[in-house]
Amino acid sequence: MESRKTAALCLATVLITGILAAQEIPKNVLTLDQCIALALEQNPLILSSLNQYQASLARINQAKAWSQPSLDFDSDLQPKIFDFKGSRESYFGLSQTVEFPGKAGLRGKIAMKESEEILADIDLLKLDLAFRVKQAFYGLLLAQEKYKYTEQDLELARDFLNKAELKHAAGDVALVEVLRARLEASKAANALRAAGNEVRLAKAQLNFLLARKKYEPLEIKGEIKRPFVTLDLEQFQERALASRPEMKRIMLSLDKESLRKKQAAFSYLPDLDLSVSRHRIEGEKMTWDFTLSFPIPLFFWQPKRGEIAEAEAVLKSLHNETEHLRKAISLEVEEAYWNALTASHQIALFEEQILTQAEEVYNMFLFSYQEGEIGGLELIEARRTLVEARKSYADALYNYDLTLAALAKSVGQSLEGEKQ
Repeated sequence: MESRKTAALCLATVLITGILAAQEIPKNVLTLDQCIALALEQNPLILSSLNQYQASLARINQAKAWSQPSLDFDSDLQPKIFDFKGSRESYFGLSQTVEFPGKAGLRGKIAMKESEEILADIDLLKLDLAFRVKQAFYGLLLAQEKYKYTEQDLELARDFLNKAELKHAAGDVALVEVLRARLEASKAANALRAAGNEVRLAKAQLNFLLARKKYEPLEIKGEIKRPFVTLDLEQFQERALASRPEMKRIMLSLDKESLRKKQAAFSYLPDLDLSVSRHRIEGEKMTWDFTLSFPIPLFFWQPKRGEIAEAEAVLKSLHNETEHLRKAISLEVEEAYWNALTASHQIALFEEQILTQAEEVYNMFLFSYQEGEIGGLELIEARRTLVEARKSYADALYNYDLTLAALAKSVGQSLEGEKQ
């Protein structure tokens, strides 16, 4: 009995802890992956393209549909116009055009390729939208990071003001030193307000891409600094040629034009017109008529000079476009690769030298100022150098994130280690 009570108590504790933990999770806090998923789900351009795709699926069935039969009535030898009762001969029957086998299926395949082209266009739209969401997401992280550094700058400026006032009260510095410190604190406060505006605008931009209201509450979860991604140029280029939506689309266009060329050649093959009708002649026994007709490809050169020639020309054009696209994609991947590599080197430079040196210089100048060895101007310049170094470091981190996003877009798929 005692063990059951203990187990029940433990279970209750776990449930209460889970409920409290769930309550602590703030609402509207989104990760990068959640932002991308939300944008792809709600973006009006994506939804519109999906509707177009549904319409293209319906056109496949339309393309394969048979022509409608015709109901025929012929009234001959009327004594007066529209005197159907006085007609001495009439025909009443049904006619149907029967296409040569394979023509309807070929039209269906062409319509299917057109539908798949729309899917490739949707994939391209999604790829571009994902990049724009990443850009806005990283931009918000950068704005928040700079806001944090601006807050630190304000704290340093107020600390400088406090020290200047104490030194002035002790008679160690002139009043102008205090005025200078107050001016620096005012500048830092204004910079903080401007940084707050940058954060609000960045949130509005991200909300726009997520198809949300511009100033709807939004918080994101992510780090502007991330581990370096392993970069392999040849592998990226191979993956890009295999997965880029533009390559898929142009290959579909090649298949479609090949089918159209085949369709043009099918024009030599005749369709059949079949008709069955009941034949009535006044005073004679009722009879039935059957008619079979088909065109003769007498002007056989017309398809060769028309539809077939057009399809051959389009195919040549698409082959040239394919070669150009391959080179353009390889060049785009290479450019994105080198940009990412350069950005990673810039981060390493900041972490290994610039940031450390800026902090050391500021701390050294702060100590010298407290000891009365230097004036406020030197300390102000050291503080500005430190703040600018931190902001430049944030810019370098943002630039690296953005170059990775551009590299992923050029490859056509996410990179390993890119996600947060």
